[in-house]
Amino acid sequence: MKALLPAIIFTFTIHTTAKAQADAANGVWLNEEKDAKVQIYKNGDKYFGKLIWMAHPLEADGKTPRRDAKNSNSSLRARPLQGLVILTGFEYDADDQEWEDGKIYDPKSGKTYSSKMKIKGNTLDIRGYVGAPLFGRTTIWTRAE
Repeated sequence: MKALLPAIIFTFTIHTTAKAQADAANGVWLNEEKDAKVQIYKNGDKYFGKLIWMAHPLEADGKTPRRDAKNSNSSLRARPLQGLVILTGFEYDADDQEWEDGKIYDPKSGKTYSSKMKIKGNTLDIRGYVGAPLFGRTTIWTRAE
């Protein structure tokens, strides 16, 4: 029994550390342009991100909330941008220490890209791509809270 206890503690420590690393993306992030904040959260075993703040949340009339006007699906163009889930389905890969197999929606273009994310210090590198990560672009977000 004494020999089993260190193995149990080691296994628990590894599991706890991996979970903490996976949840490191949770929180509020400021986009590269500094005009929006996205809250990343875990739902089940996947990670998502919701647009929670915008520097310019209203249309030019100063009254109407900005809408998803560039969406390729015309039935979605009336939905408000604030509160929109723009990161979906990311899974944490402990070996590579990154979140992968997700999607990022760019409301400025109305396009959705395959995506992966990796934390580097106090920044989050998000790579959006079509096909393979080699054919994409990285945006760098900073932790807001």
